[in-house]
Amino acid sequence: FAADVSAKTLTEAMNGADVFVGLSVGGVVDEDMIRSMADNPIVFAMANPDPEIQYAKAKAARDDTVIMATGRSDYPNQVNNVLGFPFIFRGALDVRATEINEAMKRAAAEALAELARKDVPDAVIKAYGDEPIQFGPEYVIPKPLDPRVLFEVAPAVATAAIESGCAREQVDSQTYQEQLEARLGTSREVMRVILNKAKSEPKRVALAEGSDEKIIRAAYQMQEQGIAVPILLGDGDEIQNTARSLGLQFSPQVFDPDSGNWDGYIDRLFELRQRNGITRREAKDLITGNTNYFASVMVEQGDADAMLTGLTNHYPSALRPPLQVIGTGPETTHAAGVYLLTFKNRVIFAADTTVNVDPGAAELAEITQSTAALARRFNIEPRAAMLSY
Repeated sequence: FAADVSAKTLTEAMNGADVFVGLSVGGVVDEDMIRSMADNPIVFAMANPDPEIQYAKAKAARDDTVIMATGRSDYPNQVNNVLGFPFIFRGALDVRATEINEAMKRAAAEALAELARKDVPDAVIKAYGDEPIQFGPEYVIPKPLDPRVLFEVAPAVATAAIESGCAREQVDSQTYQEQLEARLGTSREVMRVILNKAKSEPKRVALAEGSDEKIIRAAYQMQEQGIAVPILLGDGDEIQNTARSLGLQFSPQVFDPDSGNWDGYIDRLFELRQRNGITRREAKDLITGNTNYFASVMVEQGDADAMLTGLTNHYPSALRPPLQVIGTGPETTHAAGVYLLTFKNRVIFAADTTVNVDPGAAELAEITQSTAALARRFNIEPRAAMLSY
């Protein structure tokens, strides 16, 4: 990697440089050296425990953008072996590689770079102070606690080992990724079942709270992973502006109940609820002013396959519209709420925890049967336990 240059000192070498990579000792770089670098420099000061230049000093030395990384967890962009060695070894060992070559290391680096560009799950955001995390100068490398690193890096390394001829066992990348998730416990395996079923036949999902940041990020992940076709309900300009501010490059389908001609939906809601005292004017107000009713009519009319709501609404306000418009299935008479509790080695379906306060014997039997049917859709053979209180 040595280059034949005239520079004899670090100060001379950094003058006009685009990138600085340091693995030496703390304090060997000063603000003047940072100022002498090219526009928008990349500074990886990775000496531990003290970097070659402190994060705050490097940032303050320039008026333009300094993409700064260190080996410390108290600054953005922590470069740490925990992001590399465990997953390189995992991929290499699982294909019984005879060596760890440059192709495998490059595959690991490229997998990390690709992962950094993806939307960050809420669980990772919460682990790091609940502040927004998106690709940019403050986030060019995944966080060490991001569980997705295993599923991205190890398969990439294994594939590179196979393609470079040093693997003694062959694996399919997708199958291998699923095996890795299964090793982490039943809950991961259940999620993989859900995702695979969703990907096989993506459904159209109406997102009633379409202007909310979390919902927009969820819609982006649905579209990116191919698990559903999101339909965001709300003001189109507001949704697009929020998506841009989150760094999400996608164009979801947007329906704005407050604009456009929705006479068909209004007439249908009036038809369904007129015997319960609703007027057509009230039906219009509900369709144009309440996205839960709009989404419910979409599903009832077959313009969406499912709806998602309840993030910003109280539970009764979220539940009432679909009950009034869509109703229950042909073989059930009572709606029931189910919580899916995932533990490392088991999954529990708890019902009814939200709707029926004092169910009778017949209602309990129906709720049990419905919940058991739901469990089977997750490839889980249910055993029912009845709790009296």
